[in-house]
Amino acid sequence: MKSAVVVFPASNCDRDMIVALEKVTGQKPHIVWHQDSEIPDVDLIALPGGFSFGDYLRCGAMAARSPAMKEVIARADKGVNVFGVCNGFQVLTETGLLPGALMRNQSLKFVCKHVDLKVENTDTPYTNAYEQGQVINIPVAHHDGNYFADDDTLKELEDDGRVVFRYMDNPNGSRNDIAGIINRRKNILGMMPHPERLIEEAQGGTDGRGFFESMLNSLN
Repeated sequence: MKSAVVVFPASNCDRDMIVALEKVTGQKPHIVWHQDSEIPDVDLIALPGGFSFGDYLRCGAMAARSPAMKEVIARADKGVNVFGVCNGFQVLTETGLLPGALMRNQSLKFVCKHVDLKVENTDTPYTNAYEQGQVINIPVAHHDGNYFADDDTLKELEDDGRVVFRYMDNPNGSRNDIAGIINRRKNILGMMPHPERLIEEAQGGTDGRGFFESMLNSLN
């Protein structure tokens, strides 16, 4: 499975994502700088977490206008799998590839801890290695993870089964306890928690490994 990781100025989770993809897939991902206008031929594009552009202005808004994102949008439109974690989720909503927005946490405080997530939909390229309804424990670390969408959009997400991960104990005030969603075509996923931080026992657990193994199942 060939993959690429897009790196933005001030990103700080890109290395975690690169290591996770290489360890699980056996192939080192291509690293794409945000100013690159071309991306190699890959099966998967990852937008890592980590405070692009210093987390100023609206999180992810500047990153969403990077030259590389034009190519990411074009590839996503062609059906290439694209996923974003944390700040990467924010970038996906800012580009319009996913609906809604990530706002400041309801507590107005930075949240950094492990949270329990319920896997709501295993019929996706990102979750098929999990069991339906399985509860996994994954780290979060964000100041702007409060997912918001209007009532009509929320109803559409719920009715279509596009809520993929849901918080068991909502850490940020997200509507409907939403932690991750997918687009209708099921090739674009965004989530706030960090599965790349739990792929081997040395990290304290392996609950995130299924996320990457799901992609291997789907894309190999």
